[in-house]
Amino acid sequence: MADSLYERLGGSEGINRIASDALDNHLANPRIKSRYEHLDNLEAVRKGAANFFISATGGPDVYEGKNMIETHKGMNIDEAEFMAVVDDILDSLDKNSIAQREQEEVLFALYSLRREIVGV
Repeated sequence: MADSLYERLGGSEGINRIASDALDNHLANPRIKSRYEHLDNLEAVRKGAANFFISATGGPDVYEGKNMIETHKGMNIDEAEFMAVVDDILDSLDKNSIAQREQEEVLFALYSLRREIVGV
């Protein structure tokens, strides 16, 4: 039986690193940093993103936050912002030496969420 995407991304430890690196990328990205730099508790954002990613990739069900529509409702995220987030996540996968196959699976998952994030 093939390992889950969760396992291939390094389990909880690996996904926590990926999520943390992605948030650091967002904070440095001029296109989207304003969406993040005002947040009071960046550590809670890191943890929530990692837990969502862990649960969504076949790991333990640790995510207790809102669904994607509830999280992004009223934010009016546009296509360019969505792509900036995707690019930042792909960069964090590269930084963590995640193989192409796994990157493609993550990219597919991100695009599957697009309708729940852009313009809601």
